[in-house]
Amino acid sequence: MQKDYAELLRQLASGELATLQITTDEFMEFQSAYMNFESRKKIVGEAQANGIIVYHFENGPPK
Repeated sequence: MQKDYAELLRQLASGELATLQITTDEFMEFQSAYMNFESRKKIVGEAQANGIIVYHFENGPPK
């Protein structure tokens, strides 16, 4: 089943999701949705082991 990354990003921004984990296999498809997401500058990713990136929505002004 293919993930709806645009919807997952919307849920992340609204607070329905606290984090979103993306694997290396998902990254290229995710990147397309991410680049088209209006609030992408508030979505912060943190690299983890094995190429996994965990994204969260940053509230408040950019640091």
